[in-house]
Amino acid sequence: MNETLASLNAAIEGKSETESLAILAELFPGEVVFSTSLGYEDQVISDLILKNGINIGIFTLDTGRLFAETYMTLQKTNNRYDTKIKVYYPQTDAVENLVSTKGPLSFYESIENRKECCFIRKVEPLNRALAGAKIWVTGIRAEQSGNRHDMPRLEWDEAHQLFKFHPILHWSFEEVKQYVKSNGIPYNPLHDKGFVSIGCAPCTRAIQEGEDFRAGRWWWEDESKKECGLHAK
Repeated sequence: MNETLASLNAAIEGKSETESLAILAELFPGEVVFSTSLGYEDQVISDLILKNGINIGIFTLDTGRLFAETYMTLQKTNNRYDTKIKVYYPQTDAVENLVSTKGPLSFYESIENRKECCFIRKVEPLNRALAGAKIWVTGIRAEQSGNRHDMPRLEWDEAHQLFKFHPILHWSFEEVKQYVKSNGIPYNPLHDKGFVSIGCAPCTRAIQEGEDFRAGRWWWEDESKKECGLHAK
């Protein structure tokens, strides 16, 4: 694995985001996938992939609790690029059991309950979406949280047994917004209302000036490191 990682890093060293995506797609045909939440960052990467015809599959996770604006962004993106982003849903039985036994808002009651809900609605569907993939492309940026500052652009994900590539890892939030604006890319209108990181509707709020990037996610929790389980860091 280490030798392969070193070889891949050498292949994309000094290359642009688009060139790097194309190289990885060529090295692993049909085995590179991109997970989009349809936020600013992911819209940039979808644009890079779709307008350049790069052979990378794009999917999104529909937790059943998304904002209406997120669904609208999905539709506009499909229309813009004449594509069909694959949608993965949670297992019906698991959702029915969770809501029947603990109620529709159990995630507010404890971190354990919240992580259980995230696992059912996001982590398990993601595991299915990544099955068979060799490289997982993400929209992670270093400035999104303190524990992402030292991440490499390409890394090995032990949990999922594949490589993860973060093409815009070192972009600033302003660079992301400018790219979206300059290229007329569809984006979630909640971004204009102070929503920076957009997830499930009951678990996401707008942030105030000066607040941390992820302050709007699971804001009722005291933990400084708040993740849903999709990414280990």
